Amino acid sequence: MAEQLQTIRTLVRKAKKLYLKKFHEEAKVFAYAPGRVNLIGEHTDYNGGFVMPMALPLYTVWAGKRYDGTFAEIFTNAAGVEEPTVRFGIYNLDRSGPAWSNYVKGVLSCYFGKLNAFKAVIVSTVPVGGGLSSSAALSVSTYMFLDELNGGRSELTKIEKALACKKAENIFAGAPCGIMDPFIALLGEAESVLLIDCRSLTFEPITLADPKIVVLITNCNVRHDLAGGEYDERQKECFKAAELMGKEFLRDADYMDFRELLENRFKLKAPTSLLKRARHVISEIKRTFDGARLLKNSKFEQFGRLMYESHESLRDDFEVSCPELDQLVELTRGVEGVFGSRMTGGGFGGCTVTLMYADAVDKLIKRIQKGYDGVPTFYVCKPSNGTKRLCECARVA
Repeated sequence: MAEQLQTIRTLVRKAKKLYLKKFHEEAKVFAYAPGRVNLIGEHTDYNGGFVMPMALPLYTVWAGKRYDGTFAEIFTNAAGVEEPTVRFGIYNLDRSGPAWSNYVKGVLSCYFGKLNAFKAVIVSTVPVGGGLSSSAALSVSTYMFLDELNGGRSELTKIEKALACKKAENIFAGAPCGIMDPFIALLGEAESVLLIDCRSLTFEPITLADPKIVVLITNCNVRHDLAGGEYDERQKECFKAAELMGKEFLRDADYMDFRELLENRFKLKAPTSLLKRARHVISEIKRTFDGARLLKNSKFEQFGRLMYESHESLRDDFEVSCPELDQLVELTRGVEGVFGSRMTGGGFGGCTVTLMYADAVDKLIKRIQKGYDGVPTFYVCKPSNGTKRLCECARVA
């Protein structure tokens, strides 16, 4: 927790300096939200299933000030590149400007409370396009910033805020994401992953506090875009498969339902791709549920095998992996101290997540650096807290 706070303090100081440089005055209002990684349960959230993410010590931070008027001005170097200041009317929102600004505008359009004009800067350590939910970190931190402009008052619970941020991404930014990302950004717990039921929106913390165990995230540095057509196509295929089985969501289907669909595929005119999508989701939900039981009992080796099975299913049945991710996962196999590895996030690039012993990290990193065809980036992480209020500037800077 202390290390997490120190990271946030460092980013707040950076944001304060940047705000002073850009707007020639002191920032008064601050907010942040973390990125996330999903240990298992991929492409199951929008199917009403289970997921098992954790919040990361990687953050998107806002620093700003409230103004009278009807305009917002935002400067960001969140993607590592300084962009021109974006200015727009808070009551006259459109989709002009850079793509990232649509996530901010979307949250303003879904915000439950008084809107205030403001100036702000955004800084971030969450890699963009890496499958670590930079979009949800931006959306949730935006919502928290709007709350802070209202003195920290909010009409919504954290789960309701997660739903508002999901709506903002779906409708305004055009990203067909599920509930997992904003949910874990708001409700993540230090030293725990969350088993989230994405239909009931209930969750169970599962302790992952063993000091010998860490999560290694490896960014293949191939970017993907969740607003792209492939992600949307996978969702539609899942919904169609559920419909053919007479289910509301694939979460309601089991192997018997899938076998019946397989037997009637020609009668129902179900293409092979649709069958493969259904098989992945049904098996992945079971893996996630089984994985929760294993983690509760510290059965890390068995959990790791489920991670490898998950990757193979995402590669072969859901077809959202890529050669770079496949290579990274293969390089972890047979390394002493590694339990399991898989791609994480929407797919088509991004990151792998590996569960392993801390004392094996250096050995694995060296192997990947030697064997991987690209230039990877590494993050060694433990579960962190979700977003909280930064009540007083003196406490964080």
